[in-house]
This record gives sequence, C-alpha cells and structure tokens, in this order.
Amino acid sequence: MTRIRSSFLLALSFCATALHAYEGMWLPTLLKGIEGDMQAAGLKLSAEDIYSLNNGSLKDAIVLFGGGCTAEVVSTQGLILTNHHCGYGRIQEHSSLEHDYLKHGFWAATKADELRNPGLTATFVVRIEDVTDRIVPHLAEGLGETARNEAVSALAEPIVREAVKGTHYSAVVRPFNYGNAYYLIVTETFRDVRLVGAPPSSIGKFGGDTDNWMWPRHTGDFSLFRIYAGLDNKPADPSDANVPFTPRHSLPISMDGVNEGDFAMIFGFPGTTQRYLTSYALEYVMNTADPVRIAMRQASLGVIDQAMRASDLTRIQYAARQSSISNAYKKWIGELRGLKELDALNTKRAYEAEYSKRVAGHPPYDGVLPELEALYKDYNQLALARDLYIELAYYGPTILRFAEGYQDLAVAPADAATIAKKRVGNAAHFKNYDADVDRRVFKAILPIYLKHMPAAYLPEAFKTIQTRFKGNTDAWVDDLYTRTIFADAGKLDAVLARGGSRLQRAIAADPAYTVARSLSAAFLEQVRPQHGELSDRIETAMRTYVKGMMVHFPDKTYWPDANSTLRLSYGKVEGSAPRNGMLYLYRTTLDGVLEKYVPGDAEFDVPERLIELYRAKDFGPYGENGTMPVCFTSSLHTTGGNSGSPVLNGRGQLIGLNFDRTWESTMSDLQFDPAKCRNISVDVRYVLFIIDKFAGAKHLIDEMVLVKSDAVPVIDLPIHR
Repeated sequence: MTRIRSSFLLALSFCATALHAYEGMWLPTLLKGIEGDMQAAGLKLSAEDIYSLNNGSLKDAIVLFGGGCTAEVVSTQGLILTNHHCGYGRIQEHSSLEHDYLKHGFWAATKADELRNPGLTATFVVRIEDVTDRIVPHLAEGLGETARNEAVSALAEPIVREAVKGTHYSAVVRPFNYGNAYYLIVTETFRDVRLVGAPPSSIGKFGGDTDNWMWPRHTGDFSLFRIYAGLDNKPADPSDANVPFTPRHSLPISMDGVNEGDFAMIFGFPGTTQRYLTSYALEYVMNTADPVRIAMRQASLGVIDQAMRASDLTRIQYAARQSSISNAYKKWIGELRGLKELDALNTKRAYEAEYSKRVAGHPPYDGVLPELEALYKDYNQLALARDLYIELAYYGPTILRFAEGYQDLAVAPADAATIAKKRVGNAAHFKNYDADVDRRVFKAILPIYLKHMPAAYLPEAFKTIQTRFKGNTDAWVDDLYTRTIFADAGKLDAVLARGGSRLQRAIAADPAYTVARSLSAAFLEQVRPQHGELSDRIETAMRTYVKGMMVHFPDKTYWPDANSTLRLSYGKVEGSAPRNGMLYLYRTTLDGVLEKYVPGDAEFDVPERLIELYRAKDFGPYGENGTMPVCFTSSLHTTGGNSGSPVLNGRGQLIGLNFDRTWESTMSDLQFDPAKCRNISVDVRYVLFIIDKFAGAKHLIDEMVLVKSDAVPVIDLPIHR
C-alpha cells in the first residue's frame, strides 16, 4: 500500500498535467517541487525567496487579518493593506452621524490619530512543517472519528509544545486532505492593530451589491491598518507605549502596471474549498442548501436595503450586517448557476463510475462510495435543519442571539458587577439596532424557515404559531416584539435595575428569551448530536475516498482543500470569455467609474474630488496613457479568505489587492473551470492614487517602497534580514 505521505507528495511530481489550468492552492513548503514550472511561467524568484525558515522572505509580509481575511505589510513601520470590505466592520464601529467614516472616509494625519480596534489581530506564519510521519503511523486502524481525533490531539500535543517552547509563538497541528496528512503551523499574533486610512464607501464599496461578484468592476476596495508592538518588537496588548512593528519583510510596490499575459501569483489564507465532494453532497448543495439559503437572505435583504436607503442612521447601523448577509447571498446565486452550466453533478457521477471500476476488488476503496451514498440519505435532513438554524439565529433577527446572551441571568441572580457588564454590552448592541427593522426581518424570513424545517426538528416555541395564532406568523412576531424587553433599551435597563430574583424571573419569562432558548435547544439536543455523528462518519469515509483517488488515479494532481492556512496560487493576468457572445477584457479604468456614475445613488455616486481629478487628468505618477487603471482580472485560484491578499508579479512586487471573483467563477470552491475562473483585484496604482491625489495622505506613500522593475535587480529584493 502506498504510504499516505508519499501519496500526498506524489502530487508534486505530476503537477505539470494541470499547470495550464492554474488550479491549485499550494502550501508554501512544497513550492520547491513546482519551482521550475513557476519559473517557466514567469517567476523570477526561487522557492526560498517565497518561503524561507532562516531568512526574511515573502511569507513574512503576509498577514492573517482578524479571523477571515488577508493583509500584506507595505512598509518597514508595520503599515498593512487589506480590503475595504475586510476593514468594513471596524470602520463602521468608529462611525457615527458626527463622524461618518463610512460615507466620507478616514485618514490619520499622524500615528497619534490612528484608531485602535479592540480584539483585532494580525497573525504571521513563522514556519510550517510536515508532521504526517509523527501522526499517521501511530494511529490504530479502525478508530472512530472521535477516538481518532483524540489520538491525533494526544500525538500533536508534544509536537506543539516542543515547537513553541521558550517563545511567544502559538502553534497548531492541522489536518489536510481529510486527515491523510498533517502539518505543524507556528504563528505569531499581534494584538494592537489600528485603523490608518479608508476611502469613502463611494470608492471602497463603489458598485455596492449590484457590482458585487461582477465584472467589469471599478471598486477601490482597500483600507490601511498598522501593526503595533512592544518596545522589543514582540506582540503586546494595546497600549500608548507600543510602537509601530518592524517586519522581517515588507512588499515593494510595482509602478510598472499589468499587461495581459503577465505572470501573477497570490499569497494568502484561503478559507474553504470542497473540490473532493461526492455527487451525493453536491446534490444537496445544488438542490436544497443553496436555494433555501438564497430565499432566506433575499427576504432579509429586502427589508434591510429599504431601511438603509431611507435613513442615514440605519445605513450606518446596518452597514456591516447587510454586507455580511449580501455577500454570501449573491455568491450562492452565481455558484448555483455555474455548477448547472458546468453540469457538475453529472461530471461527479461520471468520475465516481470510473472510480468504482478502478477500485473494484480493492478494499477498503471498493465499498466507500456506497457507504457515502447511504450516509448522505440520512444526513441531508439534519444538514437542512442545521442550515436553517444558522440562517435564522445568526443572519436573521438579532433579537434572538441578544436575548439568549442573558441566559446566565435567567438561571441565577446576578451580582452588581455582572449587571454593570451587561449594561456595557447593551449600549454596544443598541447602537446598531433598530427594533422595527429587526421585527420586519423576522416577519420576512420566518415563513421560509417554517416551510423548509423538517417537522421532527421544529422548535417547540414555534408550534404556538398554529395553536394560538392560527398560522399567522406576522401576528406571532408582533406579539413577541410587543411583550419582550429585549427590543427596547429603556425597558431592558429598567428590568436590570430591579436586580435579584425579580430580574431573574423577568428574563426567564421573556418571550424573545424563551423563543431563543427553544431554538437553541432544538438544535443542540435534536440536530447537532446526530449531525455530528454522521459528519464524523462521512469524514472517515472521505479520508478513504480521497486516499483511493491518490492510489488509483496517480496521474492527477492533488492539492489539499483550502482550510485557512497559508497558500500560494499562480497564473497570469488575463480576461475571459465566460459564455457565448461574452468577452471580458482584463482591466478597467477610471473612465468606467464615470460611465457608471449616478449622482446621489447609494451604490454609484462618485465623490466630487474624484470627478475633479478625472476631468483634470491629474493622476500623478500612477496613471497610464492618459487614464487611471482601476481593476484587473487574473487566473488565480482564490476563495473566501483571499480577500485582501497581495497579487504579486514575478519579482515578488505588489501589483494589486485581490477582493473578489467574477460571478461565473463562484462555483470554483466546488469545481474549477480554467476557462471561466478569474479573480478580481484592485490595481495597486489606483490604491496609491486614492491615498495620494484624492486623500492627500502622501505621508503614507512616503513609507512605502515604489519601484520600477528595470531599476531593481531581482537579487536585491528589499528583504529585511
């Protein structure tokens, strides 16, 4: 039997079979195996320049921003670039009617003006190490998934302890390819990250939901933050005593621009792909999950979008939430369309038929597909119940999660300190809350939830809709909001003032609290245990299935699914022809911004200053041929988490910030199509133009290293060693 580690690394020797397609998210430790192919495609660096243990390298400028985006270091003073939509929540938190940074932008004139962001972190990868041989050979055959995970944890614990001993680093051992391989990842996390600059939303979010996931695109999707450290340049809690962080490497910024056919690569933290899913899983996604989630979010957005258009206060309050709901909503629509156009389900079935032929008579592979088919028959109803719970509890009305946060006060009397802490949390909640909007969201999505929730998993509290309200969901919602204390800051504060057992009884009897607890109880007691058990069994079977691919399809390339770990993808700057009669050119310019301009429109308004610069052709050193490049597309394999990732040329110089995919590419998490799949980036020269000419923040440009490739030998990369 081919060893798991050998099977995993075997992919590298066959990678040339798929290089023309640019599919793949490569672990930086394995780049040596494809170094020659990358250099043939246009890379001017070595694998060591990209990922080095002993010297500063490109990976030392790549940042996991918060928990779900990527950023890159662009100065020796810890300045980092990421997307506007990645910093959006923080920009919104700092915004008010008096200081509307979402609308007008924010630019710190000095470091003293930079704004702190409690809880925001910036994480660097120190090193990655293959520890498969220290894990897999020591796992007993036939272990259930729970027992196997416990065994892996026990084996990983001394590996992690050894890796961080005597340091301030953190470490984790992560599974890849469903546990067919394991890697140790050592990281360094900084806890003082401050907002430095952000363009107005009319630039950073230009095009809004209409243009989201679309091409052509004209969005200046960037924001600037700065990492601060202690005097020893190590992570420290936020403090006035902290100083700008000095990185091991900061990215030089190319002033050459991009041309079609140029080599490009992206370095970042892609979140999740599922390229190995079976047809049974894909059928659930296409026929159940995506349609139901799309319907619920469409109903919610119908309410929120209307409210945001009607009120500046509501626009500020709901900006981040609306963006979060909308992004996945439109992505799922494109994903579903793309999968249908690719006939993805039949493609999977055809592959599985060939798989079954090749593995016939070779256990355990010959029985794994029938096992997975049987598991999904039981799993799908539980998956639907889970998806509906998430959509209602996390992306529906916020009153439910807010009320459930009072569980501790409902089960025991609260002391003065606890009540004081709750009051602080209440102030933050109600700052971004409108009870009428919340009520209307609940009314909009509840009928969809009830229509699709399997009867066996329906929370008890919702059964009163039939018994007391004759099926009238609107009346049920109105009754809840009329009687609850959690929709009114004044009522809630008055109840908190009671204290003691009276407070406890009031919380426990509140209708919003009881509904929230009923919703959670139904999920935690009826859905999650069975869902977890079946998920574990599917995980075990998928490990065998994927291993069978490696053994019986050795001519194919196997890169591990994205899992928020550091990856590199490469390809070239290029347009596409996603469907008959449609041609996407590879770049857009500021001319297109003015073509889309609609004065006063929430999505397509343009700041007067930008119009003035355009009319005067005042682009500084950033323009090209009398216009200002804005965005470009390239054939880089990306997904969520790659937002904010640096797009680099062959010399490791920054040419753009990734922020999206074309709508025709959104199925790439499940099935990649080299002809259609394109990522969208804002041209770094547009970023510099906005910072300098539009915002007048040239002091930030002065921190950066701007280069022309013909003036900088590749061997003199500005790496801080």
